[in-house]
Amino acid sequence: MKEKRLLLGDEAIALGALDAGLSGVYAYPGTPSTEITEFIQKHPLTKERGIHSRWCTNEKTAMEAALGMSYAGKRALVCMKHVGMNVCADAFINSAVTGVNGGLVVLAADDPSMHSSQNEQDSRFYGKFAMVPIFEPSNQQECYDVMGTAFDLSEAIKLPVVMRLVTRLAHSRAGVEVNHEAREMNAFRLDTGKNWILLPAIARKQNELLISKQSTIEQFAEESTYNRLEIQEGKGLGIIASGIGYNYVHEVHPSGVSAILKISQYPLPQKQIKQLAEMSDRILVVEDGQPFIEESVKGMLGSDYAIIGRLTGDLPRTGELNPDFVGKALGKDVDITFTDIHEVVGRPPALCKGCGHRDVYQALNAIVAQYDDCRIFGDIGCYTLGALPPFQSIASCVDMGASITMAKGAADAGQHPAIAIIGDSTFTHSGMTGLLDAVNDHSPITVVISDNLTTAMTGGQDSAGTNKFEQICIGLGVAPEHVRVVVPLPKNMDEIVKILKEEIDYPDVSVIIPRRECMQTLGRKLKNKAKK
Repeated sequence: MKEKRLLLGDEAIALGALDAGLSGVYAYPGTPSTEITEFIQKHPLTKERGIHSRWCTNEKTAMEAALGMSYAGKRALVCMKHVGMNVCADAFINSAVTGVNGGLVVLAADDPSMHSSQNEQDSRFYGKFAMVPIFEPSNQQECYDVMGTAFDLSEAIKLPVVMRLVTRLAHSRAGVEVNHEAREMNAFRLDTGKNWILLPAIARKQNELLISKQSTIEQFAEESTYNRLEIQEGKGLGIIASGIGYNYVHEVHPSGVSAILKISQYPLPQKQIKQLAEMSDRILVVEDGQPFIEESVKGMLGSDYAIIGRLTGDLPRTGELNPDFVGKALGKDVDITFTDIHEVVGRPPALCKGCGHRDVYQALNAIVAQYDDCRIFGDIGCYTLGALPPFQSIASCVDMGASITMAKGAADAGQHPAIAIIGDSTFTHSGMTGLLDAVNDHSPITVVISDNLTTAMTGGQDSAGTNKFEQICIGLGVAPEHVRVVVPLPKNMDEIVKILKEEIDYPDVSVIIPRRECMQTLGRKLKNKAKK
């Protein structure tokens, strides 16, 4: 028996995993994937069944913990945004070599157009690199349905499975038919094989096994209900459309098309692609992200066959797709008016009123003015907005944790002062190892851990190091007298600037921790308290 619910793509993924018998979700918050774990955390079934749903320190620890749950025979889901795949890549790639016991699904939420990201990377390349199956749902109903299929497939072939979706699907809603009852969780069943010990002698055998499974994985894709060839009445142009791109194709009602090949499971179904090529004189590839399919199909059909898409300029090379771009590629008269609106004044993002980061940057700017060529190396979080007016403080923002190691490298080259600013959650995610390098080299850098007691940028999730930062820094070797805690408020500005000056002049590693709760989480706490 089924019921219909209005769900975000993220929520459909989460509910699909729960209904498939999930035992644990492991994740680090990152837009556009955050809502998946939050939905599972709040769902009644999670408490009823004791499903693990606490946030992890970073994506690597999440991937490894999920692999451990799989080892015990249970079904596990790992969630992250696309750049998180870079963090967990070591464990993820090797998980294809070890194989799995309980079903393991790795959810990567890509962000074409970089709405909240540093790049536009396409996670399908990771799945291909690891030689594991990939699913790319085209709508919210498939987000829900595919989860059960993915877990079943993972256990059938003993490999992890990648699930890829994009921002537009993750954060839009649609009606979804869902089951009334969730499948029972797998029984605890430890694996007894040697395949988990990747000594070279074992790893070589496991790699041969992985290669031998490729024909089976390809066969599953050829026979998948999520891949289908839809014969049309026209002749000439054929269309390959993957994921949400399939919806865009149908939204523009294409005419004069020989057939549409929908792709939502990989590896690419070569037989169906060749069948489409035989009935078409050229093929348009519609995919959100990088030209993953387009490049593969060009290699498959040869240079003499006309393939058009992002590489040829028929679709934009960067940014997310939309129906207007697809309509234009299909020769329709499309007026893309939304890109030419000039009446609305731009509203660049800004730190919240009353945010402690504001006071931190005010103090940093005051101290920078006292030195020639001082540099502040930034990191990923709300405080990255310190790059914008009115502060314009930071010189860099590359990836999670890079502030400390870039400051160290600049100091190695002779830069002084070299200051790193990093958030509390980012510090535990990827900053601690960089701080250890700086301690071991006695690098003359000043590290500012701007602690607002939460993972603020993604909505206020728990921060792994809350109330532990002084102990962590001292444990890593920073001299206790050079781990300083301040309260970032205007009334404390003179004291903060004085402490900054003292630590910048100290010829070794020092850490300053400005600590004040995020205004957003504080506001929510006060509202909840008022309701009681």
